[in-house]
Amino acid sequence: MPVYPEAMQRAITALSRLPGIGPRSAQRIAFFLLRSRKDQVRELGESLVELKTTVKFCSVCGNLTSHDPCQVCSDPHRDQGLLCVVEEPKDLIALEETGGYRGLYHVLMGKITPLDGIGPEHIRLSELEKRVKRHPPREVIIATGSDTDGETTALYIARILKPLKIKVTRIAFGIPVGSSLDFIDPTTLIRALKGRTDL
Repeated sequence: MPVYPEAMQRAITALSRLPGIGPRSAQRIAFFLLRSRKDQVRELGESLVELKTTVKFCSVCGNLTSHDPCQVCSDPHRDQGLLCVVEEPKDLIALEETGGYRGLYHVLMGKITPLDGIGPEHIRLSELEKRVKRHPPREVIIATGSDTDGETTALYIARILKPLKIKVTRIAFGIPVGSSLDFIDPTTLIRALKGRTDL
């Protein structure tokens, strides 16, 4: 095992904590940064600090924002009677990029994943229930992924909202099973939204 200077080892260790970055990738990135110009590395460091200090989660929907509430929640031209439930902020962004949905969102910040020990209490389901009780929409659209955990989450949401007598629909899937919304093209996403079904 190579012995690096302490600062290099700290950088490799920190980088290897990032998702999808193993020890070898962390080493390559650290060497790349070491060979980069100081101003480029400084810019990267400053952008990460700015990300952490200025970006937060919307207190209403859970979207990423610099201002609370977020741009979507504070837009008076959005359809207040439609509420689309997604797993992550990246899914919200994927739907927004289609331009085919003009309602509001609720970001769960995950999905029910029993094998990883993530239950309903670990994601923003209680916030969803409170929000729907406080301001009942005419329809809740569930846009979780088509994998097993996404389906489990969708069924759980349908079950907790059923007593509230609100129309609950599920986006249609011309989307490949097991894929994530942020990898789907806009046309397929719009068709999936338009082809949603009752749960």
